Amino acid sequence: MQPGPIIGMVVAFVAILFGNALEGGHMSSVLGGPAALIVLGGTIGAVIVQYPLATLKAALQAAGKTFKKPTQDARALIEEIVGYANQARLEGILALEKVASNASDPFLSKALMMAIDGADSNALRETMEIIIDKQEEHGEEAAKVFEAGGGYAPTVGIIGAVLGLIHVMSNLSDINAVGHGIAAAFVATIYGVGVANIVFLPLGGRIKLQVRDESNLRQLTLVGVLAIQEGMNPKLVRERLSAFLHDHSPAKAARA
Repeated sequence: MQPGPIIGMVVAFVAILFGNALEGGHMSSVLGGPAALIVLGGTIGAVIVQYPLATLKAALQAAGKTFKKPTQDARALIEEIVGYANQARLEGILALEKVASNASDPFLSKALMMAIDGADSNALRETMEIIIDKQEEHGEEAAKVFEAGGGYAPTVGIIGAVLGLIHVMSNLSDINAVGHGIAAAFVATIYGVGVANIVFLPLGGRIKLQVRDESNLRQLTLVGVLAIQEGMNPKLVRERLSAFLHDHSPAKAARA
C-alpha cells in the first residue's frame, strides 16, 4: 500500500485544525454533524445524478487502486520483452507461441499473439492503439467523477451555510445565539471547500497520473512487440525501450 495519499490528507487536516487553534479557535467550532451530512450527502447525490452507477463503481475502484503499489515495473517489463526478443531471434517469432499466453500482462500477451499470427505492423499498431485509447478514456472518466465531486462540494457547502443562516434569522430574538449560529452556519462552507481540495480533486489527479503511467507502459509494450516483429537486435530493443524510463538510463535498465 502507498502511504502517500493518507499521509497527505492527514497532514492537510491536522495543519488546518492546528492553524485554527493557533488563531484562538476551538475544535468544537469546526465540527458539525449536520454540516457534514449536507456537504457529503449533497455532493454524492449530485455526482450520482451526473454519472451512471457503472461509472461510479469504476471510479471507486480506480481511486482504491491509487492507494496500492503498481503491479507492473517498467524495467521488469523491458527485460521480459528483451527476453522474448532473444528467443524470437534464436528460434523465430513462432517460438513465442508457447510463452505468449504466460506473459505478465494481458496487453503484452495479445500483442505477441497478433505478431505470431502474422498481422502486419500497421494492423498490429492500429489495433493495440485502439485498446490503449479506450483504456485511457475509461481512466479519464473515473478521474472526472472525482473532479465533479470537487466542483459540487463547495457549492453544496454554500447551500448548507445559507440553510444555517435561515435558521439563525428565524431566531433573532435570542441575540446571544445569533453569533454562534452564524459561525456554525459557515462550517458547511469549510467542509465543502476542504473536502473538494483535500480529497476529491487530489484523488482525481492521482487517477489521471495512474492512467498516464499505465498508458506509457502499454506504449512501451507496443513498441517492444513491433521491434520483435521487425527482427530487431535485442540490444537495440533494450535501447529503444529504455527511452520510456523516467531516468532515461539504459545501463540501469540492463542491471534491473
